Amino acid sequence: MDYNFFSFLNRMKYINRWGLMRNTRVENVAEHSFQTAVIAHALACIEKVIFGGSVDPEKAAALAVYHETAEVITGDLPTPVKYFNEEIRSAYKDLEKYAEKKLLEGLPEELRAEIGALVSPDDCEEKRLVKYADKLAAYVKCIEEKNCGNNEFDNALSATEKELKGYKNRAVDYFMKNFVGAYYKNLDQIM
Repeated sequence: MDYNFFSFLNRMKYINRWGLMRNTRVENVAEHSFQTAVIAHALACIEKVIFGGSVDPEKAAALAVYHETAEVITGDLPTPVKYFNEEIRSAYKDLEKYAEKKLLEGLPEELRAEIGALVSPDDCEEKRLVKYADKLAAYVKCIEEKNCGNNEFDNALSATEKELKGYKNRAVDYFMKNFVGAYYKNLDQIM
């Protein structure tokens, strides 16, 4: 029998993000998931190593890899639409849950619980760090667009920065203080 879960995930590269905005370079969900996983892992390492927290960096990274899987069915609904009002937000959450369930049906029964815990995770500290990493990845995208002279992302950049500061999370604050500045540099400056 051919199970379709992983072939569905392979299609994440066809789902573009930031659909309502003019982009200098289109970003897809697969790229975004990779970047979110790297940042989630970093946040968890910061929390664990720098601050002595008890989080699992590998779990954070794995959760981030799967955090947008439902979008292969739902597409990427732009944030202003997704959060326009509670009715739309609730309906979209229901649609995401349906999509996740549908995707997990594409796995052998023996794997559904293990992978399902990554696709639809219970609340935990690592899941919260993935949320922060997701927002940091969006912030990085805004910086990249600004670096290319695209003022379309001005409001998104300032709103995302405000949201990140509002988290009042020590790992996020550490990442912002120590790593975000480098995203404003060009390759020669990084080298």
